[in-house]
Amino acid sequence: MPEFHVTGGIPLHGSVRIGGAKNASYKLMIASLLADSESRLLNFSRISDVELVAKIIDYLGGKTKRAGERAIFIDPTGLNSFEIDPAHGEQGRFSTMFIPPLLARFGEARVPAPGGDKIGKRPLDRHFDGLKALGAKVTFENGMYVAKAKQLTGTTYRFSKNSHTGTETLIMAAVKAKGITILENAALEPEIDDLIEYLNEMGARIRRRAYRVIEIEGVETLHGAIHKIIPDRNEAVSYACAAIATKGDVIIENARHEHMNAFLKKLEEIGAGFEVGNYGIRFFYKGPLRACDITTEIEPGFMTDWQPLIATVLTQCEGTSILHETIMPNRFQYVDELNKMGANIEKFNPKIDHPEEVYNFDLKDDEPSNMHAIKITGSTKLRAGEFTVKDLRHGATIILAAMTAEGTSIVKGIEHVDRGYEDLDERLKSMGAKILRK
Repeated sequence: MPEFHVTGGIPLHGSVRIGGAKNASYKLMIASLLADSESRLLNFSRISDVELVAKIIDYLGGKTKRAGERAIFIDPTGLNSFEIDPAHGEQGRFSTMFIPPLLARFGEARVPAPGGDKIGKRPLDRHFDGLKALGAKVTFENGMYVAKAKQLTGTTYRFSKNSHTGTETLIMAAVKAKGITILENAALEPEIDDLIEYLNEMGARIRRRAYRVIEIEGVETLHGAIHKIIPDRNEAVSYACAAIATKGDVIIENARHEHMNAFLKKLEEIGAGFEVGNYGIRFFYKGPLRACDITTEIEPGFMTDWQPLIATVLTQCEGTSILHETIMPNRFQYVDELNKMGANIEKFNPKIDHPEEVYNFDLKDDEPSNMHAIKITGSTKLRAGEFTVKDLRHGATIILAAMTAEGTSIVKGIEHVDRGYEDLDERLKSMGAKILRK
Protein backbone atom coordinates (compact mmCIF):
# COMPACT_ATOMS: atom_id res chain seq x y z
CA MET A 1 0.00 0.00 0.00
CA PRO A 2 1.22 3.54 -0.72
CA GLU A 3 2.39 5.84 2.07
CA PHE A 4 3.32 9.49 2.52
CA HIS A 5 6.75 10.73 3.54
CA VAL A 6 6.27 14.23 4.98
CA THR A 7 9.10 16.59 5.90
CA GLY A 8 7.91 19.36 8.20
CA GLY A 9 8.94 22.88 9.11
CA ILE A 10 8.04 24.45 5.75
CA PRO A 11 5.41 27.23 5.72
CA LEU A 12 2.74 26.84 3.04
CA HIS A 13 2.43 29.68 0.52
CA GLY A 14 0.23 29.97 -2.55
CA SER A 15 -3.34 29.12 -3.48
CA VAL A 16 -5.51 26.06 -3.90
CA ARG A 17 -8.88 25.66 -5.63
CA ILE A 18 -11.24 23.38 -3.73
CA GLY A 19 -13.67 21.02 -5.44
CA GLY A 20 -17.23 20.01 -4.73
CA ALA A 21 -18.27 19.00 -1.23
CA LYS A 22 -17.61 15.34 -0.43
CA ASN A 23 -20.65 15.34 1.88
CA ALA A 24 -22.84 16.49 -1.02
CA SER A 25 -21.33 14.96 -4.16
CA TYR A 26 -22.03 11.24 -3.77
CA LYS A 27 -25.41 11.96 -2.17
CA LEU A 28 -26.48 14.00 -5.19
CA MET A 29 -25.35 11.10 -7.37
CA ILE A 30 -27.68 8.81 -5.42
CA ALA A 31 -30.52 11.38 -5.62
CA SER A 32 -30.10 11.35 -9.42
CA LEU A 33 -31.56 7.83 -9.41
CA LEU A 34 -34.96 9.31 -8.46
CA ALA A 35 -35.24 10.93 -11.93
CA ASP A 36 -36.59 9.40 -15.12
CA SER A 37 -33.88 10.96 -17.32
CA GLU A 38 -30.18 11.83 -17.30
CA SER A 39 -28.68 14.39 -14.90
CA ARG A 40 -25.39 16.26 -15.12
CA LEU A 41 -23.51 17.17 -11.96
CA LEU A 42 -20.72 19.72 -12.07
CA ASN A 43 -17.78 20.65 -9.79
CA PHE A 44 -16.98 17.09 -8.73
CA SER A 45 -13.87 16.15 -6.78
CA ARG A 46 -11.93 13.10 -7.93
CA ILE A 47 -12.12 11.11 -4.70
CA SER A 48 -12.58 7.39 -4.07
CA ASP A 49 -16.03 7.75 -2.42
CA VAL A 50 -17.36 9.24 -5.67
CA GLU A 51 -15.80 6.43 -7.70
CA LEU A 52 -17.37 3.81 -5.42
CA VAL A 53 -20.87 5.32 -5.73
CA ALA A 54 -20.46 5.44 -9.51
CA LYS A 55 -19.46 1.76 -9.44
CA ILE A 56 -22.59 0.88 -7.42
CA ILE A 57 -24.86 2.82 -9.80
CA ASP A 58 -23.34 0.97 -12.76
CA TYR A 59 -23.74 -2.33 -10.90
CA LEU A 60 -27.46 -1.60 -10.44
CA GLY A 61 -27.88 -1.02 -14.17
CA GLY A 62 -27.56 2.76 -14.34
CA LYS A 63 -24.90 4.54 -16.36
CA THR A 64 -22.30 6.99 -15.09
CA LYS A 65 -19.90 8.81 -17.36
CA ARG A 66 -17.13 11.29 -16.62
CA ALA A 67 -17.38 14.21 -19.01
CA GLY A 68 -14.64 16.82 -18.84
CA GLU A 69 -12.55 17.66 -15.81
CA ARG A 70 -15.24 17.98 -13.12
CA ALA A 71 -18.54 16.77 -14.56
CA ILE A 72 -20.34 13.45 -14.30
CA PHE A 73 -23.41 12.32 -16.24
CA ILE A 74 -25.83 9.93 -14.49
CA ASP A 75 -28.50 8.05 -16.45
CA PRO A 76 -30.87 6.02 -14.22
CA THR A 77 -33.17 4.74 -16.97
CA GLY A 78 -31.48 1.35 -17.17
CA LEU A 79 -31.71 0.48 -13.47
CA ASN A 80 -32.61 -3.20 -13.25
CA SER A 81 -31.67 -4.30 -9.72
CA PHE A 82 -32.68 -3.33 -6.20
CA GLU A 83 -29.83 -5.21 -4.48
CA ILE A 84 -26.36 -3.76 -3.87
CA ASP A 85 -23.40 -6.13 -3.86
CA PRO A 86 -22.56 -6.87 -0.18
CA ALA A 87 -18.90 -6.25 -0.99
CA HIS A 88 -19.71 -2.56 -1.46
CA GLY A 89 -20.99 -2.10 2.08
CA GLU A 90 -17.78 -2.05 4.10
CA GLN A 91 -16.12 0.44 1.73
CA GLY A 92 -18.38 3.38 2.57
CA ARG A 93 -21.08 4.56 4.95
CA PHE A 94 -23.61 5.53 2.30
CA SER A 95 -25.19 2.20 1.30
CA THR A 96 -28.46 2.88 3.18
CA MET A 97 -28.94 6.13 1.23
CA PHE A 98 -29.72 4.01 -1.83
CA ILE A 99 -32.91 2.77 -0.15
CA PRO A 100 -35.18 5.73 -1.15
CA PRO A 101 -34.51 5.68 -4.92
CA LEU A 102 -34.62 1.87 -5.06
CA LEU A 103 -37.90 1.82 -3.11
CA ALA A 104 -39.35 4.46 -5.44
CA ARG A 105 -38.44 2.43 -8.54
CA PHE A 106 -38.86 -1.19 -7.44
CA GLY A 107 -40.82 -1.12 -4.18
CA GLU A 108 -37.94 -2.97 -2.56
CA ALA A 109 -34.30 -2.32 -1.63
CA ARG A 110 -31.59 -4.64 -0.35
CA VAL A 111 -28.42 -2.90 0.82
CA PRO A 112 -25.44 -4.04 2.91
CA ALA A 113 -24.70 -2.62 6.34
CA PRO A 114 -22.48 0.45 5.84
CA GLY A 115 -18.83 0.70 6.82
CA GLY A 116 -16.83 3.94 6.68
CA ASP A 117 -14.82 5.70 9.37
CA LYS A 118 -14.63 4.07 12.81
CA ILE A 119 -15.41 7.18 14.84
CA GLY A 120 -18.31 5.82 16.85
CA LYS A 121 -21.64 4.21 16.14
CA ARG A 122 -23.77 5.93 13.51
CA PRO A 123 -27.31 5.10 14.65
CA LEU A 124 -29.29 4.01 11.60
CA ASP A 125 -32.49 3.95 13.61
CA ARG A 126 -32.79 7.67 12.86
CA HIS A 127 -33.05 6.69 9.18
CA PHE A 128 -35.15 3.55 9.55
CA ASP A 129 -37.65 4.95 12.06
CA GLY A 130 -38.41 7.71 9.56
CA LEU A 131 -38.71 5.27 6.65
CA LYS A 132 -41.08 3.16 8.75
CA ALA A 133 -43.15 6.27 9.54
CA LEU A 134 -43.49 6.80 5.78
CA GLY A 135 -44.82 3.25 5.43
CA ALA A 136 -41.75 1.13 4.68
CA LYS A 137 -41.06 -2.21 6.30
CA VAL A 138 -37.37 -2.52 7.21
CA THR A 139 -35.69 -5.74 8.34
CA PHE A 140 -32.12 -7.04 8.68
CA GLU A 141 -31.40 -10.36 6.96
CA ASN A 142 -28.02 -12.05 6.52
CA GLY A 143 -26.01 -8.84 6.75
CA MET A 144 -28.39 -6.91 4.48
CA TYR A 145 -31.00 -4.27 5.26
CA VAL A 146 -34.22 -5.06 3.40
CA ALA A 147 -36.81 -2.32 2.86
CA LYS A 148 -40.19 -2.86 1.20
CA ALA A 149 -43.04 -0.49 0.36
CA LYS A 150 -45.42 -0.39 -2.61
CA GLN A 151 -46.08 3.31 -1.96
CA LEU A 152 -44.70 5.58 0.75
CA THR A 153 -47.16 7.99 2.34
CA GLY A 154 -46.45 11.45 3.73
CA THR A 155 -46.23 11.87 7.49
CA THR A 156 -44.88 14.09 10.24
CA TYR A 157 -41.63 12.78 11.68
CA ARG A 158 -39.44 14.29 14.37
CA PHE A 159 -35.80 13.26 14.75
CA SER A 160 -35.02 12.43 18.39
CA LYS A 161 -31.42 13.54 17.74
CA ASN A 162 -30.23 15.76 14.93
CA SER A 163 -29.08 13.68 11.95
CA HIS A 164 -27.38 15.03 8.82
CA THR A 165 -27.59 11.82 6.77
CA GLY A 166 -30.93 10.86 8.27
CA THR A 167 -32.42 14.16 7.11
CA GLU A 168 -31.09 13.61 3.58
CA THR A 169 -32.38 10.03 3.47
CA LEU A 170 -35.91 11.02 4.48
CA ILE A 171 -35.97 13.97 2.08
CA MET A 172 -35.18 11.57 -0.77
CA ALA A 173 -37.81 9.12 0.49
CA ALA A 174 -40.51 11.79 0.81
CA VAL A 175 -40.12 13.47 -2.60
CA LYS A 176 -42.10 10.66 -4.30
CA ALA A 177 -44.31 9.74 -1.34
CA LYS A 178 -48.03 10.35 -1.58
CA GLY A 179 -49.01 13.55 0.22
CA ILE A 180 -47.05 15.95 2.44
CA THR A 181 -44.19 15.05 4.77
CA ILE A 182 -43.04 17.29 7.61
CA LEU A 183 -39.57 16.67 9.06
CA GLU A 184 -39.01 18.24 12.47
CA ASN A 185 -35.66 18.77 14.20
CA ALA A 186 -34.12 18.41 10.74
CA ALA A 187 -30.46 19.22 10.12
CA LEU A 188 -29.34 22.62 8.83
CA GLU A 189 -26.11 21.87 6.93
CA PRO A 190 -25.51 23.69 3.63
CA GLU A 191 -24.93 20.29 2.00
CA ILE A 192 -28.59 19.49 2.78
CA ASP A 193 -29.68 22.77 1.22
CA ASP A 194 -27.67 21.78 -1.85
CA LEU A 195 -29.61 18.50 -2.03
CA ILE A 196 -32.90 20.36 -1.63
CA GLU A 197 -31.97 22.79 -4.40
CA TYR A 198 -30.99 19.93 -6.72
CA LEU A 199 -34.18 17.95 -6.09
CA ASN A 200 -36.29 21.08 -6.65
CA GLU A 201 -34.49 21.58 -9.97
CA MET A 202 -35.57 18.01 -10.78
CA GLY A 203 -39.21 18.90 -10.10
CA ALA A 204 -39.55 18.22 -6.36
CA ARG A 205 -41.45 20.51 -4.00
CA ILE A 206 -39.36 21.03 -0.90
CA ARG A 207 -39.01 24.05 1.35
CA ARG A 208 -37.64 24.94 4.74
CA ARG A 209 -40.32 26.32 6.99
CA ALA A 210 -39.75 27.17 10.65
CA TYR A 211 -36.38 26.58 12.32
CA ARG A 212 -35.30 22.96 11.61
CA VAL A 213 -38.58 22.13 9.86
CA ILE A 214 -38.65 20.87 6.26
CA GLU A 215 -41.84 20.36 4.25
CA ILE A 216 -41.89 17.97 1.27
CA GLU A 217 -44.90 17.70 -1.02
CA GLY A 218 -44.66 14.41 -2.87
CA VAL A 219 -44.67 14.34 -6.68
CA GLU A 220 -45.19 11.45 -9.12
CA THR A 221 -42.16 11.99 -11.33
CA LEU A 222 -38.82 13.78 -11.35
CA HIS A 223 -36.70 14.68 -14.35
CA GLY A 224 -32.95 15.02 -14.76
CA ALA A 225 -31.24 18.35 -14.08
CA ILE A 226 -27.91 20.13 -14.39
CA HIS A 227 -26.48 21.22 -11.04
CA LYS A 228 -23.21 22.63 -9.72
CA ILE A 229 -22.15 21.21 -6.34
CA ILE A 230 -21.20 23.60 -3.53
CA PRO A 231 -17.49 23.77 -2.58
CA ASP A 232 -16.15 21.50 0.16
CA ARG A 233 -15.90 23.46 3.41
CA ASN A 234 -14.08 20.60 5.17
CA GLU A 235 -11.38 20.70 2.52
CA ALA A 236 -11.18 24.48 2.96
CA VAL A 237 -10.73 24.14 6.74
CA SER A 238 -8.02 21.50 6.19
CA TYR A 239 -5.91 23.84 4.06
CA ALA A 240 -6.65 26.77 6.37
CA CYS A 241 -5.36 24.85 9.39
CA ALA A 242 -2.29 23.75 7.41
CA ALA A 243 -1.51 27.35 6.48
CA ILE A 244 -1.82 28.61 10.06
CA ALA A 245 -0.06 25.69 11.79
CA THR A 246 2.93 25.93 9.42
CA LYS A 247 3.00 29.75 9.78
CA GLY A 248 2.17 30.18 6.11
CA ASP A 249 -0.11 32.25 3.87
CA VAL A 250 -2.62 30.51 1.58
CA ILE A 251 -5.57 31.60 -0.56
CA ILE A 252 -8.39 29.05 -0.80
CA GLU A 253 -10.28 29.76 -3.99
CA ASN A 254 -14.05 29.15 -3.99
CA ALA A 255 -14.27 28.89 -0.17
CA ARG A 256 -17.56 30.35 1.09
CA HIS A 257 -17.30 32.19 4.39
CA GLU A 258 -21.02 31.74 5.12
CA HIS A 259 -20.43 27.99 5.33
CA MET A 260 -17.54 28.40 7.80
CA ASN A 261 -18.66 31.09 10.25
CA ALA A 262 -18.13 29.00 13.40
CA PHE A 263 -14.58 28.16 12.27
CA LEU A 264 -13.74 31.77 11.39
CA LYS A 265 -14.91 32.97 14.81
CA LYS A 266 -12.46 30.60 16.50
CA LEU A 267 -9.63 31.83 14.27
CA GLU A 268 -10.37 35.34 15.52
CA GLU A 269 -10.16 34.08 19.11
CA ILE A 270 -6.73 32.47 18.65
CA GLY A 271 -5.35 35.43 16.71
CA ALA A 272 -4.98 33.79 13.29
CA GLY A 273 -5.34 35.87 10.16
CA PHE A 274 -7.96 35.58 7.42
CA GLU A 275 -9.44 37.83 4.74
CA VAL A 276 -12.65 37.23 2.79
CA GLY A 277 -12.82 38.29 -0.85
CA ASN A 278 -14.67 37.53 -4.07
CA TYR A 279 -11.90 34.99 -4.80
CA GLY A 280 -12.55 32.97 -1.64
CA ILE A 281 -10.67 33.30 1.68
CA ARG A 282 -7.02 34.01 2.49
CA PHE A 283 -5.64 32.35 5.65
CA PHE A 284 -2.32 33.41 7.16
CA TYR A 285 -0.18 33.38 10.29
CA LYS A 286 0.26 36.87 11.74
CA GLY A 287 2.00 36.28 15.06
CA PRO A 288 1.81 34.22 18.26
CA LEU A 289 -1.42 32.27 18.68
CA ARG A 290 -3.40 32.08 21.92
CA ALA A 291 -5.45 29.23 23.38
CA CYS A 292 -9.25 28.99 23.20
CA ASP A 293 -12.05 26.59 24.11
CA ILE A 294 -14.15 24.83 21.44
CA THR A 295 -17.27 22.69 21.70
CA THR A 296 -18.44 20.82 18.62
CA GLU A 297 -22.13 21.29 17.90
CA ILE A 298 -24.73 20.53 15.28
CA GLU A 299 -25.07 23.07 12.46
CA PRO A 300 -24.61 26.05 12.68
CA GLY A 301 -22.04 25.26 15.38
CA PHE A 302 -18.42 24.14 15.12
CA MET A 303 -18.37 20.97 13.02
CA THR A 304 -17.13 17.66 14.40
CA ASP A 305 -15.18 17.16 11.15
CA TRP A 306 -13.13 20.28 11.97
CA GLN A 307 -12.26 19.20 15.50
CA PRO A 308 -9.25 16.94 14.72
CA LEU A 309 -7.87 19.54 12.31
CA ILE A 310 -8.03 22.46 14.73
CA ALA A 311 -6.38 20.33 17.44
CA THR A 312 -3.00 20.54 15.70
CA VAL A 313 -3.35 24.31 15.45
CA LEU A 314 -4.13 24.47 19.18
CA THR A 315 -0.86 22.66 19.97
CA GLN A 316 0.83 25.77 18.57
CA CYS A 317 -1.20 28.18 20.73
CA GLU A 318 0.09 29.66 23.99
CA GLY A 319 -1.90 28.46 26.99
CA THR A 320 -4.43 25.71 27.63
CA SER A 321 -7.30 24.95 25.24
CA ILE A 322 -10.28 22.68 25.84
CA LEU A 323 -11.87 20.72 22.95
CA HIS A 324 -15.23 19.19 23.86
CA GLU A 325 -16.69 16.69 21.35
CA THR A 326 -20.49 16.31 21.52
CA ILE A 327 -21.35 14.83 18.11
CA MET A 328 -19.25 11.65 17.78
CA PRO A 329 -18.47 9.42 20.79
CA ASN A 330 -15.01 8.34 19.62
CA ARG A 331 -13.22 11.09 17.72
CA PHE A 332 -10.01 11.50 19.69
CA GLN A 333 -8.15 8.60 18.06
CA TYR A 334 -5.48 11.03 16.86
CA VAL A 335 -4.48 12.18 20.36
CA ASP A 336 -1.98 9.39 21.04
CA GLU A 337 -0.21 10.15 17.77
CA LEU A 338 0.02 13.89 18.49
CA ASN A 339 1.37 13.15 21.97
CA LYS A 340 4.02 10.88 20.43
CA MET A 341 4.99 13.85 18.29
CA GLY A 342 5.51 16.00 21.38
CA ALA A 343 2.08 17.52 21.98
CA ASN A 344 0.76 17.92 25.52
CA ILE A 345 -2.80 16.60 25.34
CA GLU A 346 -4.86 15.03 28.10
CA LYS A 347 -8.20 13.24 27.59
CA PHE A 348 -10.96 13.65 30.15
CA ASN A 349 -14.72 13.54 30.62
CA PRO A 350 -16.24 16.88 31.60
CA LYS A 351 -18.91 16.93 34.30
CA ILE A 352 -22.27 17.39 32.55
CA ASP A 353 -25.50 17.77 34.52
CA HIS A 354 -27.81 16.77 31.65
CA PRO A 355 -25.70 14.81 29.15
CA GLU A 356 -28.74 13.75 27.10
CA GLU A 357 -29.27 17.43 26.26
CA VAL A 358 -25.61 18.07 25.39
CA TYR A 359 -24.55 15.03 23.38
CA ASN A 360 -26.00 14.39 19.92
CA PHE A 361 -25.03 10.71 19.93
CA ASP A 362 -27.12 8.09 21.72
CA LEU A 363 -25.70 7.67 25.21
CA LYS A 364 -26.70 3.98 25.24
CA ASP A 365 -24.21 3.41 22.40
CA ASP A 366 -21.34 5.11 24.22
CA GLU A 367 -18.39 3.00 25.38
CA PRO A 368 -17.11 3.42 28.98
CA SER A 369 -13.59 3.92 27.62
CA ASN A 370 -14.58 6.88 25.47
CA MET A 371 -13.46 10.32 26.58
CA HIS A 372 -15.36 13.32 25.27
CA ALA A 373 -12.97 16.21 25.83
CA ILE A 374 -9.26 16.98 25.66
CA LYS A 375 -7.04 19.58 27.28
CA ILE A 376 -4.27 20.88 24.99
CA THR A 377 -1.40 22.81 26.56
CA GLY A 378 0.91 24.73 24.22
CA SER A 379 2.73 25.80 22.46
CA THR A 380 4.82 22.70 21.82
CA LYS A 381 7.34 21.76 19.17
CA LEU A 382 6.26 18.66 17.29
CA ARG A 383 8.67 16.01 16.04
CA ALA A 384 8.39 13.47 13.24
CA GLY A 385 7.36 9.82 13.60
CA GLU A 386 5.79 6.84 11.85
CA PHE A 387 1.99 6.49 11.91
CA THR A 388 -0.92 4.51 10.43
CA VAL A 389 -4.12 6.32 9.47
CA LYS A 390 -7.38 5.15 11.14
CA ASP A 391 -9.97 7.32 9.38
CA LEU A 392 -10.24 10.28 7.03
CA ARG A 393 -9.83 13.19 9.48
CA HIS A 394 -7.35 11.20 11.57
CA GLY A 395 -5.20 10.96 8.45
CA ALA A 396 -5.53 14.64 7.57
CA THR A 397 -4.62 15.56 11.16
CA ILE A 398 -1.47 13.41 11.16
CA ILE A 399 -0.37 14.87 7.81
CA LEU A 400 -1.00 18.40 9.08
CA ALA A 401 0.98 17.69 12.25
CA ALA A 402 3.78 16.14 10.20
CA MET A 403 4.03 19.34 8.12
CA THR A 404 4.34 21.29 11.37
CA ALA A 405 6.89 18.93 12.97
CA GLU A 406 10.66 18.79 12.74
CA GLY A 407 12.02 15.91 10.60
CA THR A 408 10.39 13.46 8.18
CA SER A 409 7.30 11.45 9.12
CA ILE A 410 6.01 8.29 7.45
CA VAL A 411 2.22 8.08 7.17
CA LYS A 412 0.69 4.72 6.21
CA GLY A 413 -2.90 3.78 5.41
CA ILE A 414 -3.39 6.82 3.18
CA GLU A 415 -6.26 5.16 1.29
CA HIS A 416 -8.48 6.65 4.02
CA VAL A 417 -7.25 10.12 3.03
CA ASP A 418 -7.84 9.48 -0.67
CA ARG A 419 -11.50 8.80 0.17
CA GLY A 420 -12.11 12.45 0.93
CA TYR A 421 -9.27 14.54 -0.53
CA GLU A 422 -8.46 14.98 -4.19
CA ASP A 423 -4.72 14.79 -4.90
CA LEU A 424 -3.92 16.04 -1.40
CA ASP A 425 -0.19 15.45 -1.74
CA GLU A 426 0.08 17.20 -5.11
CA ARG A 427 -1.91 20.19 -3.92
CA LEU A 428 0.20 20.56 -0.80
CA LYS A 429 3.38 20.26 -2.87
CA SER A 430 2.15 23.05 -5.14
CA MET A 431 2.18 25.33 -2.07
CA GLY A 432 5.69 24.34 -0.97
CA ALA A 433 5.08 21.30 1.23
CA LYS A 434 7.60 18.48 1.07
CA ILE A 435 5.44 15.38 0.79
CA LEU A 436 6.08 12.28 -1.31
CA ARG A 437 3.76 9.39 -2.13
CA LYS A 438 5.73 6.13 -2.13
